[in-house]
Amino acid sequence: MTKRHGYALLAAVLAVIVVISAAIYLGVSGTDDGSQDTISAGPRTPRNSAAPASSGTWVGSWSASPAGYEPGTERKGFAGRSIRNVVHTSVGGNSARITLSNLYGTTPLSITHASIAIASTANNPAAAVGTLRRLTFDGNTSVVIPPGGQVLSDAARLRVPHDADLLVTTYSPTPSGPVTYHPHARQISYVAEGDRTEDQGGEAYTEQSPYWRYLAAVDVLSNESDGTVVVFGDSITDGISSTMGANRRWTDVLADRMRDEADAPRYGVVNQGISGNRILSDGLGRPAINPSGLSRFDRDVLDRSGVKAVVIALGVNDILRNPHQNNPDRIVDGLRELTRQAHTRGLRVVGATLMPFGGHRGYEPRLEAVRQAVNQRIRDGQVFDEYVDFDKALRDGYDPRKLQSRYDSGDHLHPSDAGYRRMAETFNLSHLKGSAAAEL
Repeated sequence: MTKRHGYALLAAVLAVIVVISAAIYLGVSGTDDGSQDTISAGPRTPRNSAAPASSGTWVGSWSASPAGYEPGTERKGFAGRSIRNVVHTSVGGNSARITLSNLYGTTPLSITHASIAIASTANNPAAAVGTLRRLTFDGNTSVVIPPGGQVLSDAARLRVPHDADLLVTTYSPTPSGPVTYHPHARQISYVAEGDRTEDQGGEAYTEQSPYWRYLAAVDVLSNESDGTVVVFGDSITDGISSTMGANRRWTDVLADRMRDEADAPRYGVVNQGISGNRILSDGLGRPAINPSGLSRFDRDVLDRSGVKAVVIALGVNDILRNPHQNNPDRIVDGLRELTRQAHTRGLRVVGATLMPFGGHRGYEPRLEAVRQAVNQRIRDGQVFDEYVDFDKALRDGYDPRKLQSRYDSGDHLHPSDAGYRRMAETFNLSHLKGSAAAEL
């Protein structure tokens, strides 16, 4: 081969390499991998957000325990309507995934469209510009959840801030039967006619709702947190008397402390309180409406993403609600069983003393004696790894059977916003650190 022919061949090879490289570059740059936090312009065309998640730890940022089925939904459910749940994050991350529940459904729940977005402002059904993401389930935009079942979505690439409102929207075109819900959200969510799942604006969401429907959890892939603390309780944990839409439950304040204090464990905080919940007794139905703490502990604590520790604040309703539990040993045994179950997973357990209810319509001296007996066992270290003394922090110094007036919402059982803040401020964050103790 002559030198001239050799140069010509080399030039041809280089030309081919340039062409192939350009094709590869254009193919990669034109692929929509959802790796950015913005979406393309144009209505109802969010990019595919089921991209591979980046590094981090999956932790719980928000959750609410399914508590029953919504009255009046037994026949049609929410067929042909979009449900936009508003939930508040405890920690942020660079991807998100959700859990949907059909626990109380009697027929399959068909979700044909779902999305997640950051709210434009607090308590608003409109999404912030560039944050709306279509959710997928095993790569599909639709999913069917069997009666009694739940489903976890794929990861959606979205930069989720901490201490922010998220909008999680679902659409079901067909009657689904009873709607699984959490009735005491203390947060307004929204409903729209038709499939408005990918509406960035909130104009179509004309119906307000005090419930969370179908949505059971939001997890984030986080580099700022390395675990989850689950707070397991009743209406006091549920925050039933806190200001609507203000995120003033004691667990919200606890999450603020975890983020702001330098020596705090970096955990997401998820609230698994159910109003009226008891340790020992289920509600009616199968599955039980308002299931007992013992029966729901696996589902609501042990199965949560990244769980490292649990706070247990249960027992008042066992004493106050009919039939009254008059034997403190049974309540203590139930609490100890929850601790034992947590220890099988290596979880740290912090328990709370039972707060006063003097002046409440259900108060009786014999019930007060049961409360005092349970609290004494907790303070003696016979129940949990550590304890937080909410009773001591909120009781009236002149009449310890009652809440201090400034901490009382007015019903002499549930705290005010100031009372919830006092609970969170009383909590020793170092008690959440470390591994579970040996068997008590």
